[in-house]
Amino acid sequence: MSVNLAPSSVRPGPPSPARPATRPRSLRRRVAHIVVGVLLGYFALWAAGTLGVLAVSYVAGESTAPPAGTRAVQGIHNFQPVGTAGKLWRGAAPSPAGYRALSDLGFATVVDLRAENLSAAQLAKPREAGLDVVRLPMRDGQTPSPEQVQRLLDTVSRSSGPVFVHCGAGVGRTGTMAAAYLVKTGQEGAGAAVWRNLSVGPPSVEQIYYGLNLERERATEKPPLSVVTLSRLVDAPRRIWSYL
Repeated sequence: MSVNLAPSSVRPGPPSPARPATRPRSLRRRVAHIVVGVLLGYFALWAAGTLGVLAVSYVAGESTAPPAGTRAVQGIHNFQPVGTAGKLWRGAAPSPAGYRALSDLGFATVVDLRAENLSAAQLAKPREAGLDVVRLPMRDGQTPSPEQVQRLLDTVSRSSGPVFVHCGAGVGRTGTMAAAYLVKTGQEGAGAAVWRNLSVGPPSVEQIYYGLNLERERATEKPPLSVVTLSRLVDAPRRIWSYL
């Protein structure tokens, strides 16, 4: 038996080129999928929260009659009484003509809830119309502190005439303070006060939660962090748009 020791006629070919690394590409895809998932999740959260509040506000507006005494006043949108005593009224930030109208109607004090950067000229308008001013600054979409609620109650009880409370649009912050006033003075329950506020316009999730809990112990404390976080996430696009 013979053994063929001749060299093989099959020669190894040139080495194949190294494959490009796939890890960076797969990592980029994974990051892109995560980003898209987060954005879609946030959009779903925003749509559910925003559309839900808008729908409830629309139903409340259609099913709730304006309070007795509601009237059109030049320079003030959403002008209406809070409760039946006629001591507190609410609305949007007045124009110069609106402040003069309040003075002519016998109002004595204006409670300004705006925390926006206001010029000295803007801050001087109510005093130029002969009105006293109490400033209780509160960020858009947020809720008052217990001290601010008590300050409003004290202002109304000590004022020599009707008090007008307002923020920017006269909806969220103003409605939250109005709800606190109604519940704390025993004129309405928390649910009714929130429903009335919703009929004027859509507040934030945080403000709705705050109002619904006004009858509980320590009711004027801030809502829990989970509610605040959800509310700020839902409300963020609107607030960003308002600054543009």
